[in-house]
Amino acid sequence: MYQAIGSPGSRLSRVTWMLEELGEPYEIVRAKQYSETMRRFNPTGKMPALIDGDFVLTDSAAICAYLGEKHADRGLGPDPGLRGRAEMMSWMLYALSEFEQPMWNKLKHRFILSEELRAEVAPWVGHEFAAEIKGLEAKLGDRPFALGDRFSAVDVILGHCGQWARSGKFQVESDAVAAYFDRVLSRPALARAKEREKEAAAA
Repeated sequence: MYQAIGSPGSRLSRVTWMLEELGEPYEIVRAKQYSETMRRFNPTGKMPALIDGDFVLTDSAAICAYLGEKHADRGLGPDPGLRGRAEMMSWMLYALSEFEQPMWNKLKHRFILSEELRAEVAPWVGHEFAAEIKGLEAKLGDRPFALGDRFSAVDVILGHCGQWARSGKFQVESDAVAAYFDRVLSRPALARAKEREKEAAAA
């Protein structure tokens, strides 16, 4: 059984969502960011982590990609071959280094950084996010999902970013991207993951 380490409602949700999509058994081990518990699994103390037997893996995108390849028969991993893996890696790096960044910067300056380090970044991150929405629209084209006609680990990461955008009141000025988020965020596996995390938080 897998162990998903982190705090419910954080990027841990990407891992639980992926595991629900795969139908794999798992347990949630609650650990706060930078806590001693979290540092046992990741020296930086950052969430989430996945325990697979004697193997520990960190970073939500890496975890989802790993699970997709390990359970390749479920169809959530990359297309076969080197180019398939490279395409998935390209999407994952884009999601983390570009698309997610305006939202993460806003969150840091609103809640995470100490008061003396915070700045008013709303106009800047709003501008950056609008540009990223246009970029995502162009990258998706007329495909229903990132890799084409099938849902994959990439859509878990991008979908969670979309959920984050909506909760942070970022404007998605693209009908195509809004429809994409509607499509991926309505998946039953995400609803099950949220319920599991709710139960873990209440325990």
